[in-house]
Amino acid sequence: MSSPAVERPAPAMDLSSLERPTAALPTVSARSLRVQYGEQTALSSVDLDVYPGEVVALLGHSGSGKSTLMKTLTGIAPFTADKLEVAGREVAKQNPAGLRELRSDVGYVFQHFNLVPRLTALTNVLTGGLHDAGPLNLLGTFSRAQRTTALELLDRVGLAHKAKQPCRSLSGGEQQRVAIARALMQRPRLILADEPVASLDPRLAGNILGLLRSIAREEQIPVIVSLHVVGLARRYADRVLGLHSGELVYAGPASDLSEKEVHQIYGTDTELLEN
Repeated sequence: MSSPAVERPAPAMDLSSLERPTAALPTVSARSLRVQYGEQTALSSVDLDVYPGEVVALLGHSGSGKSTLMKTLTGIAPFTADKLEVAGREVAKQNPAGLRELRSDVGYVFQHFNLVPRLTALTNVLTGGLHDAGPLNLLGTFSRAQRTTALELLDRVGLAHKAKQPCRSLSGGEQQRVAIARALMQRPRLILADEPVASLDPRLAGNILGLLRSIAREEQIPVIVSLHVVGLARRYADRVLGLHSGELVYAGPASDLSEKEVHQIYGTDTELLEN
């Protein structure tokens, strides 16, 4: 068995020249979004709008409500809201079939990749298109057009040359790039990235976040990403939502996030200010 590949970090990206994305209508729009589990408030009256082409970082301690917020956007977590629209759908009004359609419009990138280790990178990417699979796809046979698209997506994330390698032979950063390509195979209107760099060498975190940022810009797919490291949010996000015990304590440009606001989010854990 070959040992996992060693990945070199990509050169730092200069993001200062990138203009802030604008769009007429938000992909995500929520007003007074709330989640209650018995007497415990997981989210308390959160408002947000997320537009095509932008990256929004969620910051906060574990248990602050970041993952809960993401789960509400596809109806996985029970919620109440004055309004919650995602990809043109009112989430609260969706029946089970409608929720399946909504979830097929949302690409997920997970902390632990959620790939099938024994399958090749190409096959893992192809599984991202199973939501609209025909009978042949469900039997494990993919069309030439689907294979072409999957190879193009692997090339987009810099891994076309490793398409035939099993994912277990890839480095952590490479596996996360395969996971991003798989999410793009869905042709999503929104990407949710839940702690996508927490399992990676810190040197490679910027590699993955820079890739997500460029995809958001170039494909006009908004990305909501949960993070713990404030420096990464400042560098790669357009805006930050800071959560503390389910309360939204900061909502604004990443560049305006000061030490005062960081302390509102995290308290005295100043080590989280590290780049």
